[in-house]
Amino acid sequence: MATDREARYPRPDVPATPWTGRDDGPGAENLRWHHAVQLDPERAAPGDLAFVGFRSDEGVRRNKGRPGAAHGPDALRRALASMALPVPLRAFDAGDIEVAGDGEDALETGQERLGRLVAALVDLGHPVMVLGGGHEVAYGSYRGLERTRALREGGRLGVLNLDAHFDLRDDVRPSSGTPFLQIARSEERHGRDFDYWVLGVSQPSNTQRLFHTADRLGVRYLPDTECGLPDLARTEAFVDEFLASCDIVHLSIDLDVLPAAVAPGVSAPAAYGVPMDVIERVCHRVAASGKLAVCDIAELNPEFDVDQRTARAGARLIHRMATARR
Repeated sequence: MATDREARYPRPDVPATPWTGRDDGPGAENLRWHHAVQLDPERAAPGDLAFVGFRSDEGVRRNKGRPGAAHGPDALRRALASMALPVPLRAFDAGDIEVAGDGEDALETGQERLGRLVAALVDLGHPVMVLGGGHEVAYGSYRGLERTRALREGGRLGVLNLDAHFDLRDDVRPSSGTPFLQIARSEERHGRDFDYWVLGVSQPSNTQRLFHTADRLGVRYLPDTECGLPDLARTEAFVDEFLASCDIVHLSIDLDVLPAAVAPGVSAPAAYGVPMDVIERVCHRVAASGKLAVCDIAELNPEFDVDQRTARAGARLIHRMATARR
């Protein structure tokens, strides 16, 4: 018989382990992330931030990218653990979903397990940070959101993707290149508008077919060439217009939106990219809106990282969003 905890929180594939990091002594003035993250969801209160890992390379492999993103969740946790907190906050780690092997439906069933866990956490009042994994994580996050009470009761979902790619491929098998077309088709089945915006799109990284698909689906996008610091007012207006279009936000961050010098450890490093300070401001703006339900951070590949630059960049974005909510 399932325990009350199992009924409230579906069991992860891999249980969470304690976070560790630098310790400068007791007291609020020495707080770091590893002090704040606990492992027992039953001690969590609504509003506490929940972490979930998605260990998956399968979508990247199917998309002919560089495998290794399955190790991203642990690298993000390690990079975040020793970051100092400006104020106390509450968070817990719900463990990981793992896509093991390359079976015919290994990815799809993993996305379903992720969706069930995300839905339970969101319905219990927890903002969720999903640590990827390839960008196939985005469809798993969405599978959770589409199950939530807020969407079933008519809440308007908006998806903001910070990415060099549209990820609207129409492939035979789902992959890291297909999640937002999968979301579009699901939203159509539900009779809802597909409210999808992309910030940082790289023209050389997307075929004209993908641009035509985006136009056909009514996707709003801002090219990477228009997202620099001189264009900050335009970028902020783009984000504000997105936030006004929805009640519930799914923020998806593909770390390849950042320049290769900042984020070398991804499947497809960016030759141009959007500056880190711009992406950080966007993340702060979204988190401060109070509408952020789920954020997934995708494509960190520690095998190709340099001095943990990519992991630290991803952790910094998580840190900025979490502290923006205070």
